[in-house]
Amino acid sequence: MYVGALTLDLLLGDVRSLKEKRSVVRPIVAEVRKRYPAVAVAETGAHDLHRRAEIGVAVVSGTAGNCTEVLEACERLVAGRPEIEMLSARRRLYGDEDED
Repeated sequence: MYVGALTLDLLLGDVRSLKEKRSVVRPIVAEVRKRYPAVAVAETGAHDLHRRAEIGVAVVSGTAGNCTEVLEACERLVAGRPEIEMLSARRRLYGDEDED
C-alpha cells in the first residue's frame, strides 16, 4: 500500500478579504474532488492570510506509480487555474517499507 501526499502553496489573485479567498479556494477544492473522487482534498494552511492558500491532497493506492500519476494530475488541474499562481508543490510518497 502507498499513500501519496501533495501540498500546494498558492498565491491568489485580486483577493482583498477572507470571504473573497473562500470564494476562490472552495471551487478549486470542489473541482479536484469532482474530477478525482478517490482523493481527499482540503484547505490545510494559511487560513488567516487572504492572498495565500495551502491545499492538501492525499491518495491511497496499491502502486507507487498510480499515486504519483494521480497527484501529478491534481497538480496540473490546480496549476491550470488562471486566477491563482502556484508558488510551490511538494509531493511525498509513503510505502509499507517506511517506518513510523
